[in-house]
Amino acid sequence: MPSLIREKTLWSQGLLRVAGVDEVGMAALAGPVVAAACLVTPEVKLIRRVRDSKILTRLQREELVPEIRARVAAVGIGAASVAEIDRLNIYHASHVAMQRALRQLGAYDWVLVDGRKINDPAFEPGRHTEIVKGDTKSFAIAAASIIAKVTRDRLMERLARKYPGYGWEHNCGYPTPDHRSALRELGLTPFHRADFGTVRMLRLGEQLHLLAGLSPT
Repeated sequence: MPSLIREKTLWSQGLLRVAGVDEVGMAALAGPVVAAACLVTPEVKLIRRVRDSKILTRLQREELVPEIRARVAAVGIGAASVAEIDRLNIYHASHVAMQRALRQLGAYDWVLVDGRKINDPAFEPGRHTEIVKGDTKSFAIAAASIIAKVTRDRLMERLARKYPGYGWEHNCGYPTPDHRSALRELGLTPFHRADFGTVRMLRLGEQLHLLAGLSPT
């Protein structure tokens, strides 16, 4: 169960504005990577229903969003586009999204980040702590994971109306069997990531098809 133990340790050191940050969409074939940051101070009250977003139902996540926003000191949301993912790679693009979310918070003293050790100049050394499976341990990170997940799910639902047939309204762009099947039947959209799994194979197939159709000179 996520708790405030790590946040309280930082508060006891005088670091009173602690941000928890998490991202969603790393393994998706389509859509942006989205990050959220939640700022907590010693006045925050724990929401015991907050968990890692992946083990909550969609309805539970939706219900928790307004409660989280009411309890934490600030919420920030950031994203990195498909073009940025293709240019930077997903690892660096996820950190770009996190930094954009953190900038929306205003001033903060320390950041708790979900994941393993970060080797990226986007994160200032000495002002953050990485926590493996942080969304199961830190309340601030778990709250951020819920905000990020709901935000991205809503975005993919809107994109599903623009690009029907891929099932984004329920698979959120992840490589589910129905999404892979739709890729083969309908082709690629501008929101598919160029270097990801099935997308990469389809792009390669398109390139080979074009090359095969060229007349020899």
